[in-house]
Amino acid sequence: MGSVGPPLAATQSKKTLPPLHSVLPPLLLGTATFNYQYVSDPHNPEVLPALSIVTRTLELGISAFDTSPYYGPSETILGQALTHPSNAAKYPRDSYFLVTKAGRVGPNEFDYSPEWIRYSVYRSLERLGGGGKGKDSTCSHLDLVYLHDCEFVSPEEVLAAVAELRRLRDEEGLVRYVGISGYPVDTLCDLAARVKSTSPNNEPLDAVLSYGHYTLQNNTLGTPRIHARFEHEAGVDCVLNASMLGMGLLTTRGADAGPMAAWHPSPEGLRKAVRTLVGLAAAADERLEVVAIRWAMDNWAREGASKGGSSPWLLPKGTRAGVNVMGVATVAELEETYRVFRSVIEGYNPDSSGSNEELAQKHDWSLERRDKIQKLVERMWDALGEWKDYSWESPDPGFVNERKPEDRGVVPQDDGIMEKYSKRKQQLG
Repeated sequence: MGSVGPPLAATQSKKTLPPLHSVLPPLLLGTATFNYQYVSDPHNPEVLPALSIVTRTLELGISAFDTSPYYGPSETILGQALTHPSNAAKYPRDSYFLVTKAGRVGPNEFDYSPEWIRYSVYRSLERLGGGGKGKDSTCSHLDLVYLHDCEFVSPEEVLAAVAELRRLRDEEGLVRYVGISGYPVDTLCDLAARVKSTSPNNEPLDAVLSYGHYTLQNNTLGTPRIHARFEHEAGVDCVLNASMLGMGLLTTRGADAGPMAAWHPSPEGLRKAVRTLVGLAAAADERLEVVAIRWAMDNWAREGASKGGSSPWLLPKGTRAGVNVMGVATVAELEETYRVFRSVIEGYNPDSSGSNEELAQKHDWSLERRDKIQKLVERMWDALGEWKDYSWESPDPGFVNERKPEDRGVVPQDDGIMEKYSKRKQQLG
């Protein structure tokens, strides 16, 4: 989706960066699926063809990737694919937009101390740049870093971690944009508003990533109340929608198949209700996952536009579209999702309805498809009943951070990462 801009100087402040929405593409490849939670052996290309997925993603122009150190080997697998000789020569670092996260260490373990956030960023740069085993990292910076699942820690910890990410941006030039991610939407609004009100010059967050809250089962993120909170209280530039399939729930196989069955947080009643949607989709000669992706992309492109991204390759200059993060585990899933995305843009893009007959036909077909999907989804809403817009609790009642207070901020010293970046910092002066 085009270049994401020239490389940063050794240090660069927020003042010299363009607004995030001007460089953020409307679609990102999420690599949570490059993980044991979704596939049995993510390192095995016969189980997860990661190199083929990343290469095809770049070929399609989807030049943006979302990952996290919490996603098991995801950062390392993605970094190896991006720096593979077959890709590195064609796609230098500044030809794609790279997003990761920091702060979540394990399922019930979080460390938002400035020391750990700093180490996490350094380690992500190494992993995503193909570093390790004697290789130097080729990753000069991270385009966007979120604080991962920030509802699990105190607001004070979030504020301290945001300050550290901004320091890494302003003093070391390693981070360009700063955001938070999480599940409960009102908590995200509360924290984003607090960051703005307590920051020097009332600086807002660049981005908020919400997952599982703009799906055909739960579209809380799209309500006017939430829009108003992000706009007026928090002043966030971009709000991104992730997990259009509800972390695999809204699929033909559902959450009860494969590794997801052991960890997916949806209650049995919701899973049972979703299984009825599979039959409704089949009766309409559709697959649930296609309906879910189409509905979320089509509607978030419009409802999320005021907090969306842009792409001169896809949209007229100045036009914004709501940003979605898609997760796939096969090349076929990638191409299917991309096909749906392109069709959505053909209906959303006003230029598609002009004098070009082929584009006009695609525009009209997209709108007809939008209408058909909407009618089917409305029947699905009736079938969901009480489970429509249901959100599970996050964190669970009684949650306790397993990261002991005395261990917070304690970072590894035997991997050479801190030493390497300390020397770099000294060279910057």
